[in-house]
Amino acid sequence: MLEKRNGRRETQEVAGRALEGAVGERKRTTRGRGVSAPDPELVEVARRRRFTAEYKLGVLREADRCSAPGEIGALLRREGLYSSHLSTWRAQRDKGSLHALSKRRGRKKSHPLQAENEKLRRRARRAESELQKARRVIEVQGNVSALLEELLQAGSATDDGSSER
Repeated sequence: MLEKRNGRRETQEVAGRALEGAVGERKRTTRGRGVSAPDPELVEVARRRRFTAEYKLGVLREADRCSAPGEIGALLRREGLYSSHLSTWRAQRDKGSLHALSKRRGRKKSHPLQAENEKLRRRARRAESELQKARRVIEVQGNVSALLEELLQAGSATDDGSSER
C-alpha cells in the first residue's frame, strides 16, 4: 500500500513484497532485508573507455571481412561500439598511428650488465668517499699527536727548569 507523506509516495511492505514509490526515490527496504537499492536516476561517475591498439586493429580486421549487409552493424552491437569508432580508427590506421600506439610505453629495460655496472660504480664511489674520510682522520690524528708531543716536550722543559731552583 502506498502512503503519501510530504507530497511524496513512500514504499511499504505488503505481504512480503516491496511496493515501489515514485520514480527516482530510494527504496526503504528490499524484501525485508533492509538493504537500500541503488537509485535508477543516479548514474555512477562516467568513465571514458580506452581501447588498446591491438583491440582496434582486431575490430577493423573483422569489420573489413564483413561483406553481407548488416554484418558490420551486428559487429558494432556485439562490441558495444559506434560507427564513428570505425571511421576514426581507420583514419588512425591509415596514418600509421595505430602501429605507433601498439609499441610498449615507458622506458626500455636496461641490459642486466648495465645495471650491475651501475651498482659497482656506486659501490666504488662510496668506497672512495670513505677512503677520503679515513685519510682526513689519519691526518688530523697525526696533527693531534704532533701537538701533544710538543706540549709534552714543552712541559718537561718547564718541569726541568722548575726543579733546579
